[in-house]
Amino acid sequence: MHSDKRLIVALDFPTLEEAKACVKECGDAVSYYKVGMELYYAAGSSILAFLKEEGKQIFLDLKLQDIPNTVAGALKVLTKLGADMINVHAVGGPKMLAAAAKAVQEAAAEANKPAPKLIAVTILTSMDEEQFAALNYKGSIADEVVALAKMAKDAGLDGVVASPMEAAAIRKACGPGFLIVTPGVRPAGSALNDQSRVATPAGALRNGSTHIVVGRPITKAADRKAAAAAIAEEIKGV
Repeated sequence: MHSDKRLIVALDFPTLEEAKACVKECGDAVSYYKVGMELYYAAGSSILAFLKEEGKQIFLDLKLQDIPNTVAGALKVLTKLGADMINVHAVGGPKMLAAAAKAVQEAAAEANKPAPKLIAVTILTSMDEEQFAALNYKGSIADEVVALAKMAKDAGLDGVVASPMEAAAIRKACGPGFLIVTPGVRPAGSALNDQSRVATPAGALRNGSTHIVVGRPITKAADRKAAAAAIAEEIKGV
């Protein structure tokens, strides 16, 4: 069975043991995993070490946002843990983003290892237009996502996290080679759960996404490996 590196499975579990069991069950059907706040706060760097031992790639999804110096310091530590991708919040602003990009490159050079890809969260995929209006932004979600993506690129970041709905517009604004990682991906017929702006796996990639993040449709499936393999097959050739 062959995995597809464009598929990132979200290990949204409260314990290291549950996460390990999921990885073991998925086996060679999955090669890339997302470690978010819940699991990282529970297990720390132990989960990253385990995934590396299993030969997996890691998206460390901690969504850092603070003053530039604090974010830079945190990223210097996180970079040395061996993740392949790390993210920050774009709304931290251009100075924070630039400091983040510089910190990752410096830490990687000090550790003599490749720098992880640094991407910025734009607008959360759980956000709909009604919720977004309460934030008092001037434009639409799509307008803000593209503006944040352009700001992230100008600051030296490798890409963004955005919904499948904005992927095509980001690709047009930021050009080829810019990473677009999209949560809110659901196979046809799956429950939306707490997501609002969604697409199917193949649809997201056709819109311009470079990676898709899938959680519950795989991790809550009766047969996780089969669910992951089905998505990998769906996106094959896209």
